[in-house]
Amino acid sequence: MKSEKPTQEDYDNWHKDPKNWYLGCFYYNPKDKRLMPPKRIEWMGLTINFANPYSVMLLLPFVIILILVLSK
Repeated sequence: MKSEKPTQEDYDNWHKDPKNWYLGCFYYNPKDKRLMPPKRIEWMGLTINFANPYSVMLLLPFVIILILVLSK
């Protein structure tokens, strides 16, 4: 089994593929192992790759803190 690191061209193609963007803003690509790839409009920063379970675990503490703050 060949495990090559994706090329910049792979990253660019995945980023441009509309099938990897749910509702136009949620990035979901199991082939992309990055936790936080660039947003669809790249100058706006990074987004979360919801296909990577570690990314979701990274987001979870922020959601919990937000819920705790808003519930007071």
